[in-house]
Amino acid sequence: MSLLEIYRGNVQRKREEISRLQNDKAKEQNKIADFTSKMQRASEAISRTKNISTIQSKSKEFERHQKDLSNVERKIADCERKIAAKYKELRTEEKRVAQEEEKESQKRRRDEERRMQENEKRMGGLNSILLRHDQLHKQAKIEIEKLKKLPEKIVVLFLAANPIDQQQLRLDEEARSIAEIIKKTRHRDSVKFESCWAVRPIDVLQALNEFAPAIVHFSGHGSVSDEIVFQDSRGITKLVSKEAIVQTMMASSDGIRLVFFNTCYSKKQAEAVAEHVEAAIGMNTTISDEAARAFSSQFYSSIGFGFSVQKSFDQAKALLMMEGITEEETPELFVKSGVDPNSLVIVKPNEVENGIESEPDAPQRSANNAGL
Repeated sequence: MSLLEIYRGNVQRKREEISRLQNDKAKEQNKIADFTSKMQRASEAISRTKNISTIQSKSKEFERHQKDLSNVERKIADCERKIAAKYKELRTEEKRVAQEEEKESQKRRRDEERRMQENEKRMGGLNSILLRHDQLHKQAKIEIEKLKKLPEKIVVLFLAANPIDQQQLRLDEEARSIAEIIKKTRHRDSVKFESCWAVRPIDVLQALNEFAPAIVHFSGHGSVSDEIVFQDSRGITKLVSKEAIVQTMMASSDGIRLVFFNTCYSKKQAEAVAEHVEAAIGMNTTISDEAARAFSSQFYSSIGFGFSVQKSFDQAKALLMMEGITEEETPELFVKSGVDPNSLVIVKPNEVENGIESEPDAPQRSANNAGL
């Protein structure tokens, strides 16, 4: 396990600890009204009677509830101190995550620069060979043309929100399952999986602009009021309306071909978005973590093998049935007017042109000499 994964796990645990402490605090706060009411009734009973025995009894009762109230207030104060300490620890862990992410980003940049330098070196060697051998020059041009015709990558953008005041979902397992299954598909080099976590409303357009995805995947909670649950800067629930999501897709739909709402009660969102993009998937009721992971993983597996959206959708439903997960009727597919889902293929690699003649063994010599 990498340091980044450890730090992210620490962040998640701190958020869960904060959530538990906030629940404990809320339970204690609920007791205040009860004890206050009991003290009020005892006080009123004292004021209404002149009986010494009753006055003494109610006075003791008043003092007992007053003591209980003081205990509750001390517990609340203790919870608040612990919550403040946990928030401080959370900020420390989040800072570590940010630092480690920056380190990994720098490493990726260095690796990319090294790869580019190595490619330039290989191309330099290839050019030197081309100058010395006319036939090799001809074959190298053929190989370069083939490289140019490799399929462009499409981006699957995974947007996840799991606010601390909501039931915690296993979204990391869903993302990992999708990423792993894409790597096993025929056209894995044509699909790039990008994920954004703890998504706030301000992050959505930023991610769409940054990654220019062909598929946008929302994972997390949904509401019965056709809203998606994002989170605010404190990690607390932030509801975003269906209309806002539709407007966001309208403003960013140039390259988006499919929107996948893997959230509860997202049917209407998908139906509305499908008026502006070629296809959308939503859930007509709640969906379990297990069903969400299985359905989305198989869907992207089929997409990565170059199948149509309809066939990928049908295979994903079939997997739910084979796994004995009785939620195959929960996902629904919507397409834009005039679009045939059976013909809608998102990952469709270009085939290398046929009919190119070359000397026997020439391609192998070219590849070996060029280092490709």
